[in-house]
Amino acid sequence: MDKAVTDTGVKLALEHVTSGYGAVAIIRDLTLDIRRGEIFALMGKNGMGKTTLLKTILGLIAMKDGTIRFDGAEITGAEPKALVEAGVAYAPQDQPLFQDLSIRDNLRLALPADRHLAAGLEHVCQHFPFLKDRLAQKAGTLSGGEQKMLIIARALMTGPNLLLIDEISEGLQPTVVARIAAALKAERSENGTTILLVEQNLDFALGIADRWALLKLGSIDDAGTVGAGTHQQVLSHLQI
Repeated sequence: MDKAVTDTGVKLALEHVTSGYGAVAIIRDLTLDIRRGEIFALMGKNGMGKTTLLKTILGLIAMKDGTIRFDGAEITGAEPKALVEAGVAYAPQDQPLFQDLSIRDNLRLALPADRHLAAGLEHVCQHFPFLKDRLAQKAGTLSGGEQKMLIIARALMTGPNLLLIDEISEGLQPTVVARIAAALKAERSENGTTILLVEQNLDFALGIADRWALLKLGSIDDAGTVGAGTHQQVLSHLQI
């Protein structure tokens, strides 16, 4: 990662990014910026490239063209480990929990050293109090909603300054979605965490986001600041 340049107020900047699998381009000439301390909702139908974009940012999918900057430093082609060390965390759509390990051990795996465990547990248990009394319970015995909260908690263990979240609300009860929403808003307001939220649940995404963009066939189709009429604006695109 290159040395950071002058602070522009932008946490993550993607400039003319093209990426995909083999010869197939999924993300096409995409330019987007995420500002420091904001929650940004990226929406779109299935198959439009949302997950591919997150994996491109994380260096899990090779870029074909373009530039990605994080805190002003170019991270194009950076190894995922370097991004984690720089303060980037990821909560993926699929559930990558170790089902036979305890809640404590699943959370512990997010940390570089055990000396950070106590502080990390205290932090995430403030958002999800049920974890505190069930740290010895195997992750595989949790309900679907509890596992999703554990995924978010694990991503927050290191106190990241950029959090990427992929379709976390899929299939969840409204009460669980509300608890996750409250946790994300608290992270932003209390710690200044920047959040890029990939979502299809419009009520959830637009209920906590500052700005939004709609992805269609790998490119930004529309974007704006969340306000009155945004829900209908996004919905009209998704119905086309």
